[in-house]
Amino acid sequence: MDNPRRAFILSDMNTDTDIAVIGGGLNGPLLALAMASQGHRVTVIDATAQSVRKNAAFDGRSYAVALTSQRLLAGLGLWRQLADNAQAMLEIKVTDGRAGEGPSPFFMHFDHAEIEEGPMGYMVQDRHLRRALIDAMDASDHITQLSGHAVTGQRAHAAGITLTLDNGKLLTAQLAVGADGRASGTAQRAGIKRIAWSYDQTALVCAIEHDLPHHGIAHQFFMPQGPLAILPLPGNVSSIVWSETDANARAFNALPDADYIDMLRPRFGDFLGDIRLTGKRWTYPLGLSLTTEMVADRVALIGDAAHGVHPIAGQGLNAGMRDIAALAEVLTDATRRGEDIGSVATLTRYQEWRRFDNTALAMATDAFNRLFSNDNPILRIGRDIGMGVIGALPGLRRGAIREAAGLTGELPRLMQGKPL
Repeated sequence: MDNPRRAFILSDMNTDTDIAVIGGGLNGPLLALAMASQGHRVTVIDATAQSVRKNAAFDGRSYAVALTSQRLLAGLGLWRQLADNAQAMLEIKVTDGRAGEGPSPFFMHFDHAEIEEGPMGYMVQDRHLRRALIDAMDASDHITQLSGHAVTGQRAHAAGITLTLDNGKLLTAQLAVGADGRASGTAQRAGIKRIAWSYDQTALVCAIEHDLPHHGIAHQFFMPQGPLAILPLPGNVSSIVWSETDANARAFNALPDADYIDMLRPRFGDFLGDIRLTGKRWTYPLGLSLTTEMVADRVALIGDAAHGVHPIAGQGLNAGMRDIAALAEVLTDATRRGEDIGSVATLTRYQEWRRFDNTALAMATDAFNRLFSNDNPILRIGRDIGMGVIGALPGLRRGAIREAAGLTGELPRLMQGKPL
């Protein structure tokens, strides 16, 4: 903090805010809170009104938050508000089969008791996470929220970046962070290209009540049309992410609730007793989306703005949280050294840290989906044997458990449970 360069750099940058975060969903506010905790002025811009984001009722959407992501939430002071409504994931069971025929005898079973750190992760409802983020931003003196406004233009220059809002106003910052999803306008305006393709699959998302307790066990059932994830929520409730072909998904989603559940039952099975819908139903198309770069002049991308993957392993939000923890650490260390947080040199460190991991995750989920979303008998035998081998060997099984918990790779400080 005593670096003489720091004062020079900051005095040369007469900006409205230090960091402009474009996108107020989940990733954007998390980064804003991380940087605000270090004294940075942060402005969060989102096209949706805050009242809409904050007052959402239960709608079936939930997230699998890995153990290391939970550490990040705790480090930012959010977990106290979330803990009572979170469900620990104590086991994961992975099976293969066809709807109505039951699973293959070969499977993988992961138990949190095989690692020392605790549960592999937690299930958190979308409504609780969004409310906690907005409450924390409201309480911060370092965060300004511009809700109901969109960014329509951006121009990088030597001392910062200027954003044009849809009301014609200008906002200057040292750095702009795109947290605006797969169709990121921030990336497009920065000239960052994107590799993307569709899986011709659609995810049907809902929550169900069931008669029997789930005991904190998450299930992943691979079927030829796509995987079915059954993820435990508090009480006798589970979150469903049901991948189907586009045609099937359209037909199922058009059904009334009772017929929709009738289509789900043979895929779900009866191991939790009778099932019924609770909350809304959602659909979203599945595909891969990966930018060729994660940074540009005065711009960094996080979360889906940089990489969108198949939900097959429930790692989309967790990958975004790793981006946030890594970028926050890079920017914090740069500030302490008196460096310009929006410089190419600073942002390149972030890209070098995260780009390989994000590409590897995208390719792994792509390969898994292609391997399992088919009914080829040769591939079925091979993958069933593979699951049986992993499930039977303690070393491989423990490695998979640690991967699911997010404990592998170079962890940023926030994901180690350490302060920035």
